Amino acid sequence: MRRILFTLALVLIATGPALLAPDAQARTDNQGFIYGRVVTDSGREYTGFLRWGDEEVFWDDLFHSVKEEMPYIDLVADEFDRDRDRKRSKRSRRISILKWVVDIEDDDFGGNRILVARFGDIESIEPTSNGAVLHMKTGSEYEVEGYANDVSSEIHVSDGTLGDIDLRWHRIDRIEFMPAPRDADPGVERLYGKVETDAGDFEGFIQWDKEECISIDELDGETRDGDVSIEFGKIRAIERRGSGGSLVVLKDGRELRLRGTNDVNDDNRGIMVEDPRYGRVTIYWDAFDKVTFMDGKGSGRAYDDYKPKGELRGTVKTRNDDTYTGRLVLDLDESEDWEVLNGSLRDIDFDSPLSMIKTISPKRWDESEVEFIGGDKLVLEEGQDVTENNDGVLVFTDDDRDPIYLEWEEIREIRLDH
Repeated sequence: MRRILFTLALVLIATGPALLAPDAQARTDNQGFIYGRVVTDSGREYTGFLRWGDEEVFWDDLFHSVKEEMPYIDLVADEFDRDRDRKRSKRSRRISILKWVVDIEDDDFGGNRILVARFGDIESIEPTSNGAVLHMKTGSEYEVEGYANDVSSEIHVSDGTLGDIDLRWHRIDRIEFMPAPRDADPGVERLYGKVETDAGDFEGFIQWDKEECISIDELDGETRDGDVSIEFGKIRAIERRGSGGSLVVLKDGRELRLRGTNDVNDDNRGIMVEDPRYGRVTIYWDAFDKVTFMDGKGSGRAYDDYKPKGELRGTVKTRNDDTYTGRLVLDLDESEDWEVLNGSLRDIDFDSPLSMIKTISPKRWDESEVEFIGGDKLVLEEGQDVTENNDGVLVFTDDDRDPIYLEWEEIREIRLDH
């Protein structure tokens, strides 16, 4: 796949509307684009629209890495190791977590340390020698390292005065996020469309092959007459034709059968849709049928529209009809409402911020029913958040009692407060 730089033009309306070309005048919605200031270790500053490598461009795109510190699961696991000689398959005991005491009955702990956050929920990032420190809008901080290229990618900056520059990760001192000025024109449009699948339709902003997401990004493929690279802004629809190719319909009415690249065959890494019902949905090739692109849908939510509340609160009902209400830590890990629940439905993955979820109800050992704020319900499987691999829930009740630890198999329903 040919590497496409995110070329952005900064046009200042203050210099006069006559300087804006007609197509630029139509692109007045720039608020969904990631914008910020990057300070290098030499003290130089670059301010403008940002792109992570050839991928993330928008506030609802996801930052991935691994948490370095996990106070809840680490302290629980350490205590369990010291009690391992007890000769009971199940054991009840009281242990200390930070300043609290927790009742636990279990025989093992696992744990997944993956951090997933929308860029819009992050205030700033400080690269370190091994990873980064994330400063969230809630005031919390997380040390992260590895897992994805989000903590190693070059950062493309379209500086309003200098122009485009690619900054190496190890040369960056900090990245500060902020809303884009109203008069800054990104020079491109965001891809939006409806994706048809064997599990229903999903509509929203599109990221093709987990990468292409703006109008100047290109779809590569081979035709009988030669190789082509087509800007997504010129494409009306893409339809899967088996495992090896696609039918591409252009806005001018022409149709092309393409094959030979991961843009148009089953090597495609996934079609991402930012669906307002569920968050980020990733559709893999076997589930994908067709996408139809639509114009004039803007660029997405603005930076200031991301207002995480912070600590996660709610009520947990057990299968024994006990009820516990207070501050929650899900999977001994997720304690804030910006954090993301992961699950799958056949060949479709869901990355849903907890702020979008109303209830989580474990069903069989390998699945849970998830009810979203808008009323939609999905039965999701796989992953740690919705199966028996979940390490359980801590409830810090509001009456100063010791926090309660509940194993996943004990839980009937988790209802989140919003």
